[in-house]
Amino acid sequence: MARSWTDLPVGRVVRLDGADALLMEPLPEGAPATVVYDPRPVPTAADTVNAVLTDLEKAAAELFPAWLPEAATIEGAGGASVAAVRALALRAASASRHFGPFLADLAELSLRAMTGPDVAERSGAGARRFAPEVRAAGLARVIAAGFRRDSAALLVLVPPGLSPAGEEVLVAASEWLAHHGGFGVWLAGAPLLAVDRVETIAMRLSPRAAAPPVDLSDPRPTLRFPAVAGIPHPASRAEKALEAALRSCSWAAGRAWNQAHQSSPLTPAVRVDLMWRAERCVVEVDGPEHRKRLVFEADRQRDVRLQLDGFAVLRFTNDQIMTEMDTVLHQLERFLHRRRAGTFEGSTPHA
Repeated sequence: MARSWTDLPVGRVVRLDGADALLMEPLPEGAPATVVYDPRPVPTAADTVNAVLTDLEKAAAELFPAWLPEAATIEGAGGASVAAVRALALRAASASRHFGPFLADLAELSLRAMTGPDVAERSGAGARRFAPEVRAAGLARVIAAGFRRDSAALLVLVPPGLSPAGEEVLVAASEWLAHHGGFGVWLAGAPLLAVDRVETIAMRLSPRAAAPPVDLSDPRPTLRFPAVAGIPHPASRAEKALEAALRSCSWAAGRAWNQAHQSSPLTPAVRVDLMWRAERCVVEVDGPEHRKRLVFEADRQRDVRLQLDGFAVLRFTNDQIMTEMDTVLHQLERFLHRRRAGTFEGSTPHA
């Protein structure tokens, strides 16, 4: 029986009984970098492998530069920038397990995708010149590096109603990815009724963990991943835009993105979007899903917990950040200055 994501194996396929993808965030320390995957119906295992690798390349582009932090200051996709990012990738590969040519191609394509309107359309094409085995191993290392972990895993949500042939296609593709990429491939969702060669592990997460509410009628991307501690969520344009604006503000020093906060060992950890820990300030960047009743209620409960721990919680919508950035920055600066000066009740002056 596994009681944590850290208890699960990598490099092979297992079936999880009782796992809930919603309980993955915040991902515990020591767990593999885990990507949640909703497989599309395709006729063969090779097609499934190709679809997974293509989606992982898009994910790597969104994670960039988390897996190549030296490239964080490179802007634009001109000739000099491309040459610089390729050189950085080759240098990083020379001191690690990465395969240099693949990493350099992926870094170039990720840089170009940052300046283009559609990451999904523009990323991945050059990396596909490599054999699938090279892509699988390279992407496992990149995803792990992007999350600052030693290994990577795929939490595959088995769709209900698969035919015996469909189960065989999915399991065969999973076995290929585990063998050639070194991924842990963890099958959750619907049970396997026809394929019986996959080991089942009972998954009993701590009762302290609590899944956030979710509207299952909402369309979900095929591949999604939790936030990376220390940087804006790669899939959030608003978080990345806010960080870009804060980078030039001296008053914004001390911020930390996507941090886990736990009131006590007996309470579940929560992930906050942005935190100034010394100033006891939390900023949440809310998309439209936060207007739904269940999510709204959960947000309020979480805000109360944080407030009882001495944090102020400031919430901004994606639209506010993307269209009223100056106002958002002014409000943040004003609040932090007052906290540092000790002019808010309960605040402590800072040097």
